[in-house]
Amino acid sequence: MKVLTRKDNFITLSLSDQGYPANLKYIYDPPQTLYVQGKLFPQDNIAIAIVGSRRATYYGLNNAENLAFELAALGITIVSGLARGVDSAAHKGALKAGGRTIAVLGSGLNVIYPAENQELAEEIARHGAVISEFTPDTGPQRYNFPRRNRIISGLSLGIVVVEAAKKSGALITAYSALDQGREVFALPGKVDSFTSRGTHDLIKQGAKLVDSTQDILEELEPLLAAYTKEHQDKEQPTIQPNLTEEENSVYSCLSSEALQVDEIMQKTNFSYGRLSTALLKLEYKKLIKQLPGKTFMRL
Repeated sequence: MKVLTRKDNFITLSLSDQGYPANLKYIYDPPQTLYVQGKLFPQDNIAIAIVGSRRATYYGLNNAENLAFELAALGITIVSGLARGVDSAAHKGALKAGGRTIAVLGSGLNVIYPAENQELAEEIARHGAVISEFTPDTGPQRYNFPRRNRIISGLSLGIVVVEAAKKSGALITAYSALDQGREVFALPGKVDSFTSRGTHDLIKQGAKLVDSTQDILEELEPLLAAYTKEHQDKEQPTIQPNLTEEENSVYSCLSSEALQVDEIMQKTNFSYGRLSTALLKLEYKKLIKQLPGKTFMRL
């Protein structure tokens, strides 16, 4: 456990406050007060939770990070619990994509648990929010975490369980999600792995099997209004003021789905040098961002 260096650097939100998360407001037993480091935005209502084992395998960690990266790159906020293992990997994946992520604590904001996630918590607060319903100096008591889990699912449209043993906190979150009418997804694993037993049980009980981001998007498409609108509008050229004709040509080709340089060259008929200059200027104006693999998307 570790005390934050900027102690009490938080805001409080009551259930009646305008900034209180809309998804959370209407669950059974919503927190009367939330303590928040960072910022919560209306766009965070388009959120997916990714949870799983603290003793995750490489397979689990890699898939949690990749799923979070791809979802966050589409503008979807990633919610998790800052625990070791899958939770940490999910937060890191969202941050790598330049997206938003929310960490829900089972302790107070002045007590980061586990202690090694101190720096991660501070980075999350800069690019999303760290929240808790517990008063700031509350320690990580065992009975806090089941209560914390209902907030993780309550903030989200659906949850993805990446790895979970037969009896685990991730399964508690999944059952909370079902009680709240949220969608539940599960990533299949090796049949002889103890961290796959809980996820396989969820699949047997009706959770949607996930092996790609597309599985999640297809299931939640009716609820992802912001996502679907963005994709409906992407074919319509968008003219931005104060851009040159070349910059507008490139900007109009891009959307929330990342495109490789070769694809953009085909759409614009620009030479590589001409395109590179336009992309650099759009990045400088903070209208687009570059992702790994020399791909680009709108901000």
